[in-house]
Amino acid sequence: MPSRLNVAILGHRFMGRAHSNAWRQVGRFFDCPYEPVLKVACGRDAGPLSEFAHRWGWEETESDWRKIIERKDIDIIDIALPTFLHAEVAIAAAQAGKHLFCEKPFAINLTEAEQMLAAAQAAGIVHYLNHNYRRCPAVVLAKKLIEQGELGTIRHWRGAYQQSWLSDPSHPLDWKLRKEFAGAGPLWDLGSHALDLAQFLAGDIIRVVCHTKQFVTQRPIASNPATVGTVDVECAANLMFELGSGGIGTIETTRYATGRDNHHTFEIYGDGGALTWDLEDMNRLQFFDGAGDQSTRGFRSILVTDPSHDYVKNWWPPGHIIGYEHTFVHAAADFLAAIADPGTSSVTPDFSDGVRITQVLEACLRSTSSGAWESAT
Repeated sequence: MPSRLNVAILGHRFMGRAHSNAWRQVGRFFDCPYEPVLKVACGRDAGPLSEFAHRWGWEETESDWRKIIERKDIDIIDIALPTFLHAEVAIAAAQAGKHLFCEKPFAINLTEAEQMLAAAQAAGIVHYLNHNYRRCPAVVLAKKLIEQGELGTIRHWRGAYQQSWLSDPSHPLDWKLRKEFAGAGPLWDLGSHALDLAQFLAGDIIRVVCHTKQFVTQRPIASNPATVGTVDVECAANLMFELGSGGIGTIETTRYATGRDNHHTFEIYGDGGALTWDLEDMNRLQFFDGAGDQSTRGFRSILVTDPSHDYVKNWWPPGHIIGYEHTFVHAAADFLAAIADPGTSSVTPDFSDGVRITQVLEACLRSTSSGAWESAT
């Protein structure tokens, strides 16, 4: 029977649910070196926190995250908090020797990101940044095809992350619409995911130019709908970039794409082949083999559900698709493996990737002000 590691989760809403499910499921489907114990859930709202802990099986609740970090029996801190709370918690937890499983976006700004990385490196702990879409089996297959040279030299990246939950102007103002809490708008929230996949698959981004647009400037305050507050982040952002390898790319991010609930997609075009993927059809990868016979050449649809594909053998028979929540389970499995064998096993993206993504995001923000291309390195 594997040894046990006690997990404390900070945050109990959307991401708290997704992370809790991963910790509960990972040992049932993967042969993990450790059994994660759902020890304590932390949050400010006692009622919802208690209900959350009961539903997901957390043994205890706590309202003060500092007390959790001081506990000797806690091994892993799972940060499922709003972005503006990440840095203080992550730095303190690292200094206390806790392994860190952190939700994205990584930090409010580059200064915080660098401080978080420095603390994690100094402590020698395992640190993971949850850009979970890297762990879709179809995305892993895309990475393998690129590394095998199936696309040749990448010339174009075309990406988008589109949602629609702000299309209604009566939607109340929340922390994601305030720069001091979110860093920026969809550029930060959705763009961090899109940029992570671009750099993971296509290579390092060296310079960017970015344009943003404001559609709605004021929204009702949730606690008092008769009053309004100011939206001080962008509503949509379009960016172009250059890759160090010589390729170019575009990414669109918005929460105003009517009809698009969670449309995250990329197209990659090389001089020898191409790939396309869409999160809303996440088990399928489209592959164009430029070396194929001219008379039968075309995009081939690959259903990535065979046991030969990464992670899939731990789930269901071929053709039985997996979903969004499984990517979190995959992350938990890789995270626990990295803790067990830190000398040879690593889990990415980690906090160094977080710093790199934040560098690119800040270059985008500078470009929105300057109206010019900005260095991302």
